[in-house]
Amino acid sequence: MTWASWTTVGIHALPNAVRTEEIGVINGDLTIHTTWSEDLAHVAVQHTGSSDWYTMAGSPVPCPSEEASRSFHQAVVEAVRGGERADASLEELFNPQAAASAEPQSQRRGDS
Repeated sequence: MTWASWTTVGIHALPNAVRTEEIGVINGDLTIHTTWSEDLAHVAVQHTGSSDWYTMAGSPVPCPSEEASRSFHQAVVEAVRGGERADASLEELFNPQAAASAEPQSQRRGDS
């Protein structure tokens, strides 16, 4: 079985930026860990330095390769850092084209 994992420590998450399956919203100084195996990317989060890990809501996400899972991990980290994608699902972060196609036509064309 092939697997890979990435961990990013010391991410400052804005309020309501991260939702977990177990405890709901988590923010502050976080560590994000992504494990890829069997074509799935599993994302976990913790308060940096804590021993408790929580499953990020929407995890796992289908992910076809180790390279894709690395890009996905980075997209999750950037979304948490920026806060502007806080409401995005993990699947939307992994597949931005799917998220764009789900938007109403007026939003894609910039119409109001």
